Amino acid sequence: MSIKLGPNRYGKAENRVVRVTKTGDTHEIRDLNVSVALSGDMDETHHTGDNAAVLPTDTQRNTVFAFAKKNGITSPEGFGLLLARHFVRSQPTVHHARIGLEEYLWERNPVRPYSFVRSGQETRTARVHYDGDNAWVVSGLRGLVVLNSTGSEFHGYIKDQFTTLQPAHDRVLATEVNAEWRHVSFSSEWDKSYLKVRACLLEAFADTYSLSLQQTLYAMGDRVLNACPGICEIRLSLPNKHHFAVDLSAFGLGNDNEVFFAADRPYGLIEGTVLRETAPDAGPAWD
Repeated sequence: MSIKLGPNRYGKAENRVVRVTKTGDTHEIRDLNVSVALSGDMDETHHTGDNAAVLPTDTQRNTVFAFAKKNGITSPEGFGLLLARHFVRSQPTVHHARIGLEEYLWERNPVRPYSFVRSGQETRTARVHYDGDNAWVVSGLRGLVVLNSTGSEFHGYIKDQFTTLQPAHDRVLATEVNAEWRHVSFSSEWDKSYLKVRACLLEAFADTYSLSLQQTLYAMGDRVLNACPGICEIRLSLPNKHHFAVDLSAFGLGNDNEVFFAADRPYGLIEGTVLRETAPDAGPAWD
């Protein structure tokens, strides 16, 4: 029985780079975690240890920092595209580059134009693939916690001998939005695109009278695709952050959905994809 090498890649993961752009006393800051993964003619390094085709991961790290200096960082997507194209175009043995990016957000401290406060909200993400001819870009966010204190129900579900959950006709709906969306057209205005998608997600969550978190997930994806023609697919993962009304009757107190126990685990996990019927093949975009 013959044995062969399967798909493989290598790179320098989690290069933490902070770029400060200075315009007089006013500074801008971009804080990224960048992971590089390259693939191509790498059979010999696996079979014999011949590294003639290998660009060292140390060099990849240095490239991230050099590009941050030379080109600046205008957005995670834009920076990822620059790096991916550079690695493939500059190295004949590298045929495909995948750049994964996380951005940690900072808010300006109004006291000084060079002072910042780390945002406690979501982490922005991006993933870029380039193979020498084609590029794929997926943007996203992770850890955006949202809550509706009313406007949600859950009932009419299957009941069997193990069911104890009581129907809810007025409940708290809370989740942590983790979303990624695939672009079919590229624009240099990545920041505006990100903010538009984020706004659509928040608006749909707030606007939807929810009979299930699945319904809310679809409404959020539908809102994004209708508002953003350059996006063809969005994938969402929504853990249900359960809030259970506390029974206070033992203390002679009522509880009209005012006091809750916030349970962190176990939790329902709702995941789904919303996409256009005309969405092109994703290729390696989600890899």
